[in-house]
Amino acid sequence: MRAIWKGHIRFSLVTIPIRIYNAVDSEQKISFNQLHREDNGPVGYDKKCKKCNKVLSTDEIVKGYQYEPEQYVIVQPDDLEKIKLKSTRIIEIEGFIDATDVHPTLFESPYYAGPDGAVAAKTYALLAETLKQSGKVGIGKVVLRDREDVVMIAPHGAGLILHKLRHPKEVRKIDNVPQIESMKINKDELKLALNLVESMTTEMKALDLTDRYHDALRDMIEAKIAGKEVVTLAEEEKPIVDIMSALKQSIEQAKSHKKPMEKAKGEKQEAAATKPKAKKKSA
Repeated sequence: MRAIWKGHIRFSLVTIPIRIYNAVDSEQKISFNQLHREDNGPVGYDKKCKKCNKVLSTDEIVKGYQYEPEQYVIVQPDDLEKIKLKSTRIIEIEGFIDATDVHPTLFESPYYAGPDGAVAAKTYALLAETLKQSGKVGIGKVVLRDREDVVMIAPHGAGLILHKLRHPKEVRKIDNVPQIESMKINKDELKLALNLVESMTTEMKALDLTDRYHDALRDMIEAKIAGKEVVTLAEEEKPIVDIMSALKQSIEQAKSHKKPMEKAKGEKQEAAATKPKAKKKSA
């Protein structure tokens, strides 16, 4: 795994050298190339100046910030190097908060943080264990790609995971979603719905989260490579039923899918063997 950033985590006077790694394996995704329909030639994109129509090479392009229409300020790589924020090399933890205080809508990209060298490993492990036992997460800032991001540092297994966080102002309010105004809930329907949730309650590891579209896409590509015809069957549309009937049928379906619990045969037999015999009544 190749590190994408090298620096330090710092809280108060404690400094831990770390390296940051991408937690998401993008190579698992199937990607396509765009081809010219007539001769299957790969399609490329030219970066062209809209003023003179010239196709430009990379060394002919600079960064510009538009501050007024048709007015730009040019920003050179040297200018960016002059920005001496601490967060370009240090994740300064501003404070520790309860993990439940961070709403899931704020989570963005996950990264792994690992100790940078054997000397850092001991302090790194101490921070991971402290966060795990306290139920807290650290909130700090870091510059990863041309911008300073807020990050959350949390324990993950034996290590630490970093989540880039969105600023709360970037997240729209759920109240803005149409047609979710307060509705009167039918008590009988609610009871059935709660029963359905209870009957479907399980653990994350027991769920089948396979990306079936990815597998079907891979099968289709392999079939085409092998010269086979790809045939698909249309999915049968399910009839619309009323909510009460749907809930009742769903509960029965969930119950039938649940595996019956295994009987504790050994414990019963042992209990029967150790149970004292009743004394016969004297005549």
